[in-house]
Amino acid sequence: MATSTRTRRPKSARRIPPPPEPAPPVPPATVGDLLERLGNVPAWRVLLHPTPGTATVDDVIRMDAHQDRLCELVEGTLVEKAMGFDESDIAALIITALNLFVRPRKLGIVTAPDGPFELFGGLVRYPDVAFISWERLPNRKRPKVPVPHLAPDLTVEVLSKSNTPAEIRRKLGEYFDAGVRLAWVIDPKKRTAHVYRSARRSSLVRENQSLDGGDVLPGVSVRLADLFRDHEAE
Repeated sequence: MATSTRTRRPKSARRIPPPPEPAPPVPPATVGDLLERLGNVPAWRVLLHPTPGTATVDDVIRMDAHQDRLCELVEGTLVEKAMGFDESDIAALIITALNLFVRPRKLGIVTAPDGPFELFGGLVRYPDVAFISWERLPNRKRPKVPVPHLAPDLTVEVLSKSNTPAEIRRKLGEYFDAGVRLAWVIDPKKRTAHVYRSARRSSLVRENQSLDGGDVLPGVSVRLADLFRDHEAE
């Protein structure tokens, strides 16, 4: 009796599809959409050249060097930094107070409102004041590039009239995502400040109180009243 045998075909290996690529950010459909994404900033602060969405870090450097304009880079868009005379004066007082503490102890570098940081690829911010510890700097040396790619330990924002709550919320999120450990937001109009240890956790500092450096700069204390004191010629 003849017998027949079946030849079993080897089962083919299951093909695992590659993970889908992340979708690119959807470009804003209107000018209103763009302004909203930037934090509802006033339209006069948004530059149209280069075309929004196409600007680069080189454009930030060029605007500073050739047109004397400080522009942050957000989603490929140049946004002029908002700062007036009073805000600059307050920033200068904070810089002085921090330097008097930082420099004798050789803790790091304190930068002014014209000191840019590339927090992520293509995102450039100009904190009004920043402190960077030597430990964060490559080889513990000052950066030699116009826009260093690093995050400070401490950032300070002095609110101007054209700053919006949405803009500041966005900045705080970016700062802490990049590795900032402490942020001070000074409100000259209300004569108060908020100290942030995360993008969503803050404590209110009133005019009769002081800002402190927390774990970033233990021992630092800046009296808020000294920042808002009216200066008159004697």
